[in-house]
Amino acid sequence: MTTHWPAPVATAPVRATVAVPGSKSITNRALLLAALSGSAATVHGVPSSRDTTLMVDALRSLGVPADVAGDTVRFGAHEGFRGPASIDCGLAGTVMRFVPPAAALATGDIRFDGDPRARERPMGTVLDALRALGVGIDGDALPVTLHGTGSVGGGAVTIDASASSQFVSGLLLSGARYRRGVTVHHDGKPVPSLPHIEMTVAMLREAGVAVDDSEPNTWRVAPGPIAARDWMVEPDLSNATPFLAAAALTRGTVTIAGWPARTTQAGAAIRDILTAMGCEVTLSTAGLTVTGPAELSGVDVDLHEAGELTPTVAALAALAKGPSVLHGVAHLRGHETDRLAALATELNGLGGDVTETPTGLAIRPAALHGGRWRAHADHRMATAGAIVGLVVPGVEVDDIAATGKTMSDFPGLWAGMLRT
Repeated sequence: MTTHWPAPVATAPVRATVAVPGSKSITNRALLLAALSGSAATVHGVPSSRDTTLMVDALRSLGVPADVAGDTVRFGAHEGFRGPASIDCGLAGTVMRFVPPAAALATGDIRFDGDPRARERPMGTVLDALRALGVGIDGDALPVTLHGTGSVGGGAVTIDASASSQFVSGLLLSGARYRRGVTVHHDGKPVPSLPHIEMTVAMLREAGVAVDDSEPNTWRVAPGPIAARDWMVEPDLSNATPFLAAAALTRGTVTIAGWPARTTQAGAAIRDILTAMGCEVTLSTAGLTVTGPAELSGVDVDLHEAGELTPTVAALAALAKGPSVLHGVAHLRGHETDRLAALATELNGLGGDVTETPTGLAIRPAALHGGRWRAHADHRMATAGAIVGLVVPGVEVDDIAATGKTMSDFPGLWAGMLRT
């Protein structure tokens, strides 16, 4: 894999069926719940990606026996988490925000660190919540050290989760193992990406945990066991969106195999967005199929619930025939990179007309040209560059390897789609 990846240009309408790896969001929740059960449990459909590897390694560091064979992870029975341990979070928000509430159940000191950008990502909310629940922690951002005593009293805590839904999910996932369970109340601007919390609640219930989410902005997890079970991971719908974008841009037809009829994944929102942009979108037993129009329409869309789709939608909007406004995603400034600034910079660097707004991006039609596209060490920025490069000759992505965060071989899947 070269450092600078020349994005391949589609010379004809793309026609392909693509099988994307399993959902990283579901996987890392399933891995953590399986480990928290304390019994033998299996997770199937695990993607080969950096984020999932980091989660498995984190759980191993806490003393959980784990065997990886292909896309299956098997956990052995154990008597609880233990330290001391050192955990590498990389750039994975699910590791840096989900594992500390679980590691608080361990005995001994647990040190967390990660990539340089991870040290800049917001983490204080979950750390302060754990402190309020009686957990000893040194530090407010990576690196931090958690002093585990083997148990957490639990109880009620009020947080501001407006920067990330992961703060809520992280506390809920381990809350059943706290002596009094946990009640999380959000007080602040609306929580972004609520479907991710709905995913967490649904998976907890599948593991036999009682969760009350009947009151807005409040989630109550009752204390009790987390059942061991076999988990089956759905395809990652957000990772599927660049391939659907290929159909949209080239007047082609792409099917994502195994698209679920019902899902809690936020990536499912791409269906309505592509329809609004003029695509034909159908769901069948074969999967989700998108056929692109003669010209893409601009779109005015609130992505607050599905912010992870912003790079894909922005790339499409930059190549649409009319203006677009993407809003509700101010929280993306705290992701792997400041995604709003990065998208505006890279699209404008190729001749685009993009302006940052307080909550998103305003994108106007412009003739794009080739040039360097910086991924900013962000997997979704890298795939956005690949999307633009499908129809703009001469685009070079500086770090296509960043896609390994959630897809082990994006370049191979992309090339395979174009060969079909």
